[in-house]
Formats: sequence, C-alpha cells, structure tokens
Amino acid sequence: MTGSEISAADGRTALVFPGQGAQKAGMGRAWRDTGAWPLADEISEHTGVDVGELLLTADDATLRRTDLAQLAVFGYQMIVHHEAAAAGLLGEVAACAGHSLGEYTALYAAGALPLADAARLVAARGWAMRRCAERSPGTMAAVVRLDAGAVDALTGRVRAEGPEVWVANANAPGNLVVSGTAEGVDRLAALAAESGGKAIRLAVGGAFHSPLMAAAADELRAALAAVEFAPAHTPVVANVDARPHRGGEGWRERELAQLTSPVRWEESVRTLGDELGCVRFVELGPGRQLTGMIRRIAAGAATVPVESPAAFAVPTTP
Repeated sequence: MTGSEISAADGRTALVFPGQGAQKAGMGRAWRDTGAWPLADEISEHTGVDVGELLLTADDATLRRTDLAQLAVFGYQMIVHHEAAAAGLLGEVAACAGHSLGEYTALYAAGALPLADAARLVAARGWAMRRCAERSPGTMAAVVRLDAGAVDALTGRVRAEGPEVWVANANAPGNLVVSGTAEGVDRLAALAAESGGKAIRLAVGGAFHSPLMAAAADELRAALAAVEFAPAHTPVVANVDARPHRGGEGWRERELAQLTSPVRWEESVRTLGDELGCVRFVELGPGRQLTGMIRRIAAGAATVPVESPAAFAVPTTP
C-alpha cells in the first residue's frame, strides 16, 4: 500500500522522523527556494552553527561528525515538516515518533517543545555524544538474519566473556543494531556468523544507545533542566519504552535514558498502529529508512516518504 491509497484527511496519521545516519551531502538543495528555508537561519541563531551551510555545501566527511550530523538532520526535518504542513499533506496527526535524534523533532511537531528549545537540546546532545565517544571509543553494527532473542543472547554471552556490547536498536524483524567497544562488536560478529547471521559495521562515531554513553547523559542533564515541556501535547511514542506520552516533565528522564538504552522502534511502530490506530505513516526526513522498516512491521499501513518538494505534487486521494 502506498501513501496515495489513504487520504491525508483520514485522521489516523503518524509523523515519523529518522535519526542520525539519514544525512547526505547536499540534502538541503531541493528545499533552498521553499518558504520554510528561513528556519535554517533561525536554528543557526539558536545554536551558533551555520545549518544552511550544513544542508547545502557540507561534504560527507563533515556530516559524519556527530554534532554536525544531528543538527543537519534536525534542520532538514524542520523545513520539511513546515512545508508538508503548509501543503496539506499531514492531515490530522494522531501521534508522532522519531528514531533516536528524530525524537526531538517529534517532540517539536507534537507541540511538546518550541523550536528554540528543541534546537538547543539537539546541539547540546550532539556535542555531549561526540565528547563522550572521544573519551570512550566504541562502534556499532547492524545484525541481519537473526531474531531479537538470538541477538540479545549473543550480546549477553559476549559480555560474560569480558568485552562490552549491547543491543542498541530493535528496528524491525531481522533488523537489529548492536553497540559497544570494537572488541565487543568484533566478538559479536564472529558469534553471529556461527549462528547463521551477519554483522555489518556502521560508519558511526561511537557506541550510541549503550551504557558507554553514560557521560553524555550526565552532560545533557543541565540542558534538559533548562527547558520546559508542554503539560499536554499530541502523543509521542518514546524510544525507551515504546509507550505513548501526552505531556509532562517525564521527557527529561526519558531523553537521558535514551542515550544509554536501546531504541525500541519495532515496538513503537506497533504501538502507533495497534494501540493508537495509525494507518498512515508520513516520514519527514532525508531518505526512506523508516519507511522500509515500517513496511516490514505494519504491512497494511500506508507509507508516505517526503524526500523532496516533488512529494507534494503526488495526489493523496485515490
């Protein structure tokens, strides 16, 4: 099923936002002449980083730097979200969710945070994660052809031997990511191969969503304490517990926990569909990473990836 098969007016739409790793050089060029482009300058003012330059001219090497990658993806998502809303593509939004970094854009889209606070938190988060990774080096790997239970058991076996590795993302059936020290990930890869699976190293700058990010959580705490979350907002399904949350200050602790806990994306998508009744998923971000995952999790759902302004020319009614 495609996005054209369910109207934007259906009223059961989930907005989903990808995280770090979705970025690519020049990804903002298609949006340069849109009405929402000035948001790049606004985010730059709040963070002290030239987001427009990141979106237009930064090369892939620059965008691999954790702090810059996160601001670039966030800035891109903000522009696309505003353009999609102005074009009437979103319809009545029932819930939001974001993968890792994308959760901050989801919180903005849901009305939980104003733009300035969301931008400052993303900047603080990126810096904290970069510094933590420099002090506690690590890496990540995607594991395919093994289920979640098997991968969890293998990570436990590796830790019992001494090296450190944990499940970091449970993305979709047969799509998991592990995070840990280089030694731990290498050992996990060997065990996965013996079990009929395969581990593929990811080009990332640290052991994200693992206990090795504890120092980043400590550093981010002050930035989170400086913002106020709305007491009530559109439901956001959180990475750490795959549960919908509708307001309150609990987001501070959830965002701290997110840095050291796995992203429960498969469960989150099931919550959006089975519990919140979402049958239409609009992905706002570069690429179609979440769209591919959602199609494996919720086969009957409509998916609408918004990768360029050309998406607005596609009819959203039969």
